Amino acid sequence: MKTKPVVAIVGRPNVGKSTLFNTLAKKNIAIIDDLAGVTRDRNYVDILWDDYSFTLVDTGGFDPDVDDELALLVQEHARLAVEEADIIIFLMDGKQGLLYNDIEITRILQKSGKPVIYAVNKVEKAVDEQNSVDFYRLGVKQVVPISAKNRLGIQDLMTAVCAYAAPGRESAESEEETIVSIIGRPNVGKSSLVNKLVGYNKHMVSSIAGTTRDPVDTIIKYNQKAIRFIDTAGIRKKSRMSYSLEKYTALQALRSINRSSICILMLDAAQGVTTQDAKLAAEIYDRKRACIILINKWDLIEKETKTHEAYVNTVRAGLSFIDFAPIITASAATGLRVRKLFDLIEVLGAGYSRRVATSEVNRGIEQIYDQNPPPRGPSHRTRIYYASQVATAPPTFKIFTNHTEAFQPSYLRYFERAVRERFGFEGLPIRIEIAARAKKEKP
Repeated sequence: MKTKPVVAIVGRPNVGKSTLFNTLAKKNIAIIDDLAGVTRDRNYVDILWDDYSFTLVDTGGFDPDVDDELALLVQEHARLAVEEADIIIFLMDGKQGLLYNDIEITRILQKSGKPVIYAVNKVEKAVDEQNSVDFYRLGVKQVVPISAKNRLGIQDLMTAVCAYAAPGRESAESEEETIVSIIGRPNVGKSSLVNKLVGYNKHMVSSIAGTTRDPVDTIIKYNQKAIRFIDTAGIRKKSRMSYSLEKYTALQALRSINRSSICILMLDAAQGVTTQDAKLAAEIYDRKRACIILINKWDLIEKETKTHEAYVNTVRAGLSFIDFAPIITASAATGLRVRKLFDLIEVLGAGYSRRVATSEVNRGIEQIYDQNPPPRGPSHRTRIYYASQVATAPPTFKIFTNHTEAFQPSYLRYFERAVRERFGFEGLPIRIEIAARAKKEKP
């Protein structure tokens, strides 16, 4: 049963849908640019307005006159958003006035049978308000003039939206969910993977590289637990980014890593590990996120004896600094081994947030130290006085010692591997903090 209505913002390209989306969400989620057609996929966010809760959806622009492949895909997804919506905000451009395509879109929306709020954006001056009167030629009872950029008329707009919604805040108890971002270069199959996981074509899938621009969330229930997948824009080398918009989408994808506890780094089996793949893996490692390396398009690789083993070893060598990450060879197109991701995500998600008792940590750290102690200090041997797990997500351990300089990067790498194995954190990043024991003050 739906707990809150879905409100979709639709309209022609570049009328300000994403600006309105960000204004209502009170944060910059959707990409805003003067280039028409910037928003392609649908963006979702939960908002609270007074005592009303909504799921707000930003869509790509309707343009009935265009016929290229990508534009048709955008229109299809805008129509899907209309089908999913309980309430529709139809946004038009007050600067341009009423256009023929606005009339065509109105006919489409009226056939849906859904409540539609007709809003005219970019109404900032008296002359704009006079022009907005022309939109009543659509034959509608109310047209709401607004300026999403300047937050003018927003209260009137939301009053009209709330008239179709039942009040009621969400429960303070929110369901725990594992957030998984899907990271990779353009056209490696990220959206196809989400579609296969969901079981239907929720995301736009096209052979055109760079189809996804905004990070898009999809929630899937597995074993009564929620997994939120973030399908991100493909990230290519900076030198190949042709305009500022693409640089921003790369930044959004990297921010998605920060949102998530687990990252799926997708590689193209035909291309192997590229320099850009290694840089993305480094971003994941630096942020200490759990990582699954998914080698996509495995169905296109010719197989021989030990092909799988040899290929995995090559990937390990190319991404040696993230050697703790499990590797899956799969095909988003055929579904080969895609379902294995769910069990792996469940295991990694539980481990990422698991805490080990302090007594067990001290015993385990002492055993690791005894098996391979660090170099001696300047005048005496290095000692570990105390250790504990001080944080989760990622599992973080703090060690108090008399010789912090002994814990050089090479020894810390050994300690990370040993702690991971000793406490059952396989497949997860570990953070080790070294601190000097505070000296006791003389009485």
